[in-house]
Amino acid sequence: MRKESITSLCIVTIALLLLQNCGSSKVSAREGGFTYSGIYFGKHFPPNYQQGIVDGCTTAKGYYKKSHRLFNTNIDYYNGWFLGRNRCKNLLKIDENGDLIP
Repeated sequence: MRKESITSLCIVTIALLLLQNCGSSKVSAREGGFTYSGIYFGKHFPPNYQQGIVDGCTTAKGYYKKSHRLFNTNIDYYNGWFLGRNRCKNLLKIDENGDLIP
């Protein structure tokens, strides 16, 4: 009977470990994460970093936007702008005439 108990315990433990990995690895914006244009950027960004992401992402989508004052004086905005531009490049949509698709 002891051998059956150990086997059962092992099976339950393995099943629980496997189920633990079935959850979503995404952190929602409500849990401190920052998402823009459907792209999750991460957690704990200061406001200027977030604004840089928004402006960089807007630029990547074909509508140039940058606060030159912040870009030249604030490292958070600067880094956020480049992160937003690079992560949002795939959102640029152009039609067969070469015009931007909003």
